[in-house]
Amino acid sequence: MRGVMRGYITAVDAVNYRMGRIAMYGIFVLMGILLWSSVSKTFFLPSLWTLEMAQFVMVGYYILGGPYSLQLGSNVRMDLLYGGWSPRRKAWVDLFTVLLLIFYLLVLLYGAISSTAYSLGYWKSEPISYLFGVITGSEEVGRLERSSSVWRPYMWPIKLVMIIGFTLMILQCLSEFCKDVLRLKGEEI
Repeated sequence: MRGVMRGYITAVDAVNYRMGRIAMYGIFVLMGILLWSSVSKTFFLPSLWTLEMAQFVMVGYYILGGPYSLQLGSNVRMDLLYGGWSPRRKAWVDLFTVLLLIFYLLVLLYGAISSTAYSLGYWKSEPISYLFGVITGSEEVGRLERSSSVWRPYMWPIKLVMIIGFTLMILQCLSEFCKDVLRLKGEEI
């Protein structure tokens, strides 16, 4: 069982490390969009797409970088208490709190799946089976949702990024859970 846990930890950490390193460069994309927005508003006609595109890039940056942040331990903790605890006590507290985080992320993932199904034109009550049907080709895509702004981009791509980000975050939380279990068994991670 320990070998399976270590293999899972290695695989998930590798995927989230690479994804996090790629997502880090999203800040430069965001800066470029905002720079163009400033230049176009000052010297030309204002671009209609810059504000909404900056929001989309920020969502991707934040959601895809979250698992990487959790992996590195750079997430916010209450160090006033947590910092002085023994490694074993930290592992017990992390073991409990990561379960609460997984529950929260599962709720967010279901909401993201429902929202993505809606943006693909599905208005019934089984969004998960619908998305699997779209992937396999057994379901048809309906009327695609668009933003209500003047630019009117399709909404499904950013909602798909949310599904991917929440899934990676859940996988990273399970990796952290396995790390805590191994720490409690006295193993080095």
